[in-house]
Amino acid sequence: MSDPIRTRHDGGVLEVVIDRPKANAIDLATSRALGLIFRHFRDDPALRVAIVSGAGEKFFCAGWDLKAAASGDAVDGDYGVGGFGGLQELRDLNKPVICAVNGICCGGGLEIALSTDLILAAEHATFALPEIRSGTVADAASIKLPKRIPYHIAMDMLLTGRWLDVHEAHRWGFVNEVLPADRLMERAWELARLLESGPPLVYAAIKEIVREAEGSTFQTAMNKITKRQFATVDRLYSSEDQLEGARAFAEKRSPIWKGK
Repeated sequence: MSDPIRTRHDGGVLEVVIDRPKANAIDLATSRALGLIFRHFRDDPALRVAIVSGAGEKFFCAGWDLKAAASGDAVDGDYGVGGFGGLQELRDLNKPVICAVNGICCGGGLEIALSTDLILAAEHATFALPEIRSGTVADAASIKLPKRIPYHIAMDMLLTGRWLDVHEAHRWGFVNEVLPADRLMERAWELARLLESGPPLVYAAIKEIVREAEGSTFQTAMNKITKRQFATVDRLYSSEDQLEGARAFAEKRSPIWKGK
């Protein structure tokens, strides 16, 4: 049996491809493998940006593998260090992650996409949360989606399981760009290279602030920033990169980011 996850890295970019024909669905073992991959990405200072996609042209990811569930995989089993799909519960992931949706993106596949920072999608991509039809709940999506798009649209998806085409998904704002299928990965890598060239300590601070501020008031979050109570902000404000950014601006040159 081939490896259900393919990876490659080039410079500071890591590409992660879910490859489980026919639907790139995820069982417990695959979820645990993804968690280890993304934990390594988080902890390796040489890696700056990740791209996650699916093999083939029909499916990005159909989510939870119902055939594996019917064979004994428990829905509340051990998904691994990052929770389902390796991303949505991975603590302190302070690096940019791009999702390249190359087809059907439903159920847990959509929850994986919602756990990334930027979503690019091919023109034939479609999105849904069909868990209602199999008698279960789209748990992570029930938490995240109403915060990302209008409440009534999110509830429509959750309560009816209806499908959105890529243009409606883009209109509601959870897809950043719609692209021809043959341009999808090229654009994902263009964007990854742009982010790779940016300041990693600033990215880390942005991600921690956004993540932690979601559950607090504006003033509480601002106070934690100004008092350097976020670890990433404290590190940034004491870093060589902070000084380099100011010097580069004053000297009218491009900064050289060292991540320290």
